[in-house]
Amino acid sequence: MGIKERAPSAIAEILGERLKQVRLNADLTQIEVAERSGLSRKVVMSAEKGKIQLESLVAIMLVLDLSDALDGFLPETEISPLQLARLQGQKRQRASGSRVVKDEGSSEW
Repeated sequence: MGIKERAPSAIAEILGERLKQVRLNADLTQIEVAERSGLSRKVVMSAEKGKIQLESLVAIMLVLDLSDALDGFLPETEISPLQLARLQGQKRQRASGSRVVKDEGSSEW
């Protein structure tokens, strides 16, 4: 089953497991990660179960040298042209084109 078909809680658990594996690969204990990140061991344990606040997750990822993964996880995006137009109000973006003056009796524009 792909990640898109999973429930958010299941995805969080998978990410927690991955976080744990990175910690183990770095040969760090939960206590060491907790101390280096300024968090409690309980928070690190919860993170590895997929239960964590965003700020704590970032702190752990920084300790585990995963800062590059943060950009891949949620990359910075530029504002879309439609949003930019809404922010600028009714500022015209293009000309509407010339209109042909209607002759009397003619239905052309």
